Amino acid sequence: MSTDAVLSLRGIHKSFGDRTVLRGIDLDIAAHEVVALIGASGSGKSTLLRTVNLLERIDDGQIFLRGQDISDPRVAVDTVRARIGVVFQHYNLFPHLSVLDNVTLASRHVFGTSRSAAEKRGRELLARIGLADQADSFPDRLSGGQQQRAAIVRAIATSPELLLLDEITSALDPELVAEVLDLVRELGDEGTTILMATHEMAFARDVADRVVFLDQGLIVEEGSAEQVFSSPRNPRTREFLSRFLT
Repeated sequence: MSTDAVLSLRGIHKSFGDRTVLRGIDLDIAAHEVVALIGASGSGKSTLLRTVNLLERIDDGQIFLRGQDISDPRVAVDTVRARIGVVFQHYNLFPHLSVLDNVTLASRHVFGTSRSAAEKRGRELLARIGLADQADSFPDRLSGGQQQRAAIVRAIATSPELLLLDEITSALDPELVAEVLDLVRELGDEGTTILMATHEMAFARDVADRVVFLDQGLIVEEGSAEQVFSSPRNPRTREFLSRFLT
């Protein structure tokens, strides 16, 4: 295990019934690194992210968050999740809460931040992404792109050690994708540690420090974005990327 790794995965196996989804994943993610998981649907990308956030229990292996074995069944799950920001495909904003209340909920109720301090930071973050005028609106008043950006702000409001992004543009209309990806690019530039599953190949090539190609639950290839996209070593990687890149 790398001593400076924020996240270390060792021998991760996960099955659902007789269907094996992850087949021994080993991966380290360093502080301030942006790592993109790519691969076909069903390759294990989303399941891998869900195991990191303890939404799915692994069958074998170990998951370390800054050296702590968070896959230990005795670990306090909610305490671990408080250290990890996560954004899913479908926003998952609470519809009965305002945008600002969504953003500040964890700060106030998990970390005990005062309402005034949490709302000050929340409004600053919303202003930064152009949603200052929507802070008191309910999510259904926002476009899909605005909702997804608000969900990302909610995930980073508590300054998590690791940010997980699971195909965050897949539910968006094409014209809304760019505004969400611009925010992720900005977070990466600022040094946020990010593990993201994405089908946006051009974005992964431009933003990720490292790209990991999964195929049938195995890491088939990993390397710098430039290496993987410009000169993939594995024939399966070349075949997959040929569908997306010309």
